[in-house]
Amino acid sequence: MERWLGRYSETLYAVMRFVVGTLFACHGAQKLFGVLGGQAVRDNPLMMVGGIIEFGGGLMVAIGFFASIAAFLASGMMAVAYFMAHASGGFWPIVNKGELAVVYCFVFLYIAARGSGALSVDRALKRSR
Repeated sequence: MERWLGRYSETLYAVMRFVVGTLFACHGAQKLFGVLGGQAVRDNPLMMVGGIIEFGGGLMVAIGFFASIAAFLASGMMAVAYFMAHASGGFWPIVNKGELAVVYCFVFLYIAARGSGALSVDRALKRSR
């Protein structure tokens, strides 16, 4: 029972990569284009850079195109975002409302370590493994 979904691990990883990347890209779309309930932040260069990393990096992770590099950059950005926006509100992420930033940071770190995997552009182009 330890790995009862083990035979589906490659497919489930690809689905996770796609969902996480797409959701991250949505955050970037909010910042860059003012869509999905967001507001464009064209007057703040730091938020623009964040939006570019979120949108571009999220799409790259979602489709598995240089996902390791994109995820590593996104992971670092989320670590910086956590310390800039949340850490001053207390030690615990659940208290300072930074749990999403922490989850994104570590999921992207895992994706950076594992790579694009199956069902990816990189695999189709023979870059992965």
